[in-house]
Amino acid sequence: MRGDEHPRERKIFGTDGVRGLANAGAMTPGGILSLGMAAGRAFRRGTHRHRVVIGKDTRLSGYMIEPALTAGFIGAGMDVILLGPLPTPAVAQLTRSMRADLGVMISASHNPFEDNGIKFFGPDGYKLSDETELEIERLMEDGPDTGLADAKELGRAKRIDDAGARYIEFAKATLPRRLSLDGIRVVLDCANGAGYKVAPTVLYELGADVITMGDKPDGYNINRNCGSTAPRRLQDTVLEYRADIGIALDGDADRVIIADEKGQLVDGDQILAAITEAMMRKEELYGGGIVSTVMANMGLEKHLGGMGLELVRTKVGDRYVVEAMREREMNVGGEPSGHVVLSDYSTTGDGLVTALQVLSLIVGEDKPTSEVCQQFTPYPNILKNIRYKTGDPLDNNHVRQAIADADHALGVNGRTVIRKSGTEPLIRVMAEGEDAALVKRVVNDICKAVEAAI
Repeated sequence: MRGDEHPRERKIFGTDGVRGLANAGAMTPGGILSLGMAAGRAFRRGTHRHRVVIGKDTRLSGYMIEPALTAGFIGAGMDVILLGPLPTPAVAQLTRSMRADLGVMISASHNPFEDNGIKFFGPDGYKLSDETELEIERLMEDGPDTGLADAKELGRAKRIDDAGARYIEFAKATLPRRLSLDGIRVVLDCANGAGYKVAPTVLYELGADVITMGDKPDGYNINRNCGSTAPRRLQDTVLEYRADIGIALDGDADRVIIADEKGQLVDGDQILAAITEAMMRKEELYGGGIVSTVMANMGLEKHLGGMGLELVRTKVGDRYVVEAMREREMNVGGEPSGHVVLSDYSTTGDGLVTALQVLSLIVGEDKPTSEVCQQFTPYPNILKNIRYKTGDPLDNNHVRQAIADADHALGVNGRTVIRKSGTEPLIRVMAEGEDAALVKRVVNDICKAVEAAI
């Protein structure tokens, strides 16, 4: 099965805002200035004094992008509130609580430091729809001199110092009031990213014994051999310190991967299963199921079905998950990558809040992480990434035939998902099924066809 990750008509927006190599393409100062002006125009509604909040992760290029965006918003007549380094979910939360007209997060999430990106949140704290992103792109085409505010209507910019403290208190409040993490030893990997200050503080103030790593960003080391995409050191440290749990955030702290007390990894599917089952027992689960993407393991779907719950699948991207959750009035959703959305607390994925909910299960049920977080046996699954330069290898006839052959071979007990990444020039080839050897073979066959087409 071929999966396209985003509508083709959008030019600069992908699955998670605008993303690319810093100081190239859309991510130059001029392009960012134009983007800020267009977004400001799109969200100027009414005669009130408009405001936008801007957060960022720890990448060096944030020092370039933040002032360029600020100038664009000020030129469009919006006041700018600069939050400094802060997780993406904190920006979403503060957009709502501060009654801002727009929220912006400067981050390329799990990508290396050379990349950066810009994510937008509406005044309700939710990511923008495809239609709104297309409107911003249309306004950019009007040119840099269109829609400028009058001299007396220019915005102002200020930096606030308590943004982190606000989010810390919010995160702590997602746990039951009397629950304490006393006696729990946690290894926390902050990926040298946006959560490096707030995440250790939250866990420490809740009583945990915290061993922190990835908390010394230098502008270049975000996600480098650390965080949710490189958890090996986390696993080793859990074993070294005999910790109860390991928690790895990504660069903007909207996703989490967990290591249990045995050093074994727990992905987003298992986290979703654990939280869903607990919420169902407490009669706090709404909508008769949860939402995930086409990448969710078939084992999760089978597990949920055994509990009488539905797994609703969407395109890849947590904003598509959130859209489906809102449409179906479900309050749990997520992705295998560790994006978990708990709409009782947040409008987007929140790695720290998700980890806190898992910790609450460990403490409340008095069970080890391995028992709490291994809810089902996943189907054998292989994902490979193939980098390409130009064109669309998936339009090649030989590639199409290889995918069709794989789907036929796997039958009803397996599936493939072949798609272009919306954030990097990669073809992602995934297959899963009951027969591990067959899964390996069909993935290799598709990869060979894709490589021959590049």
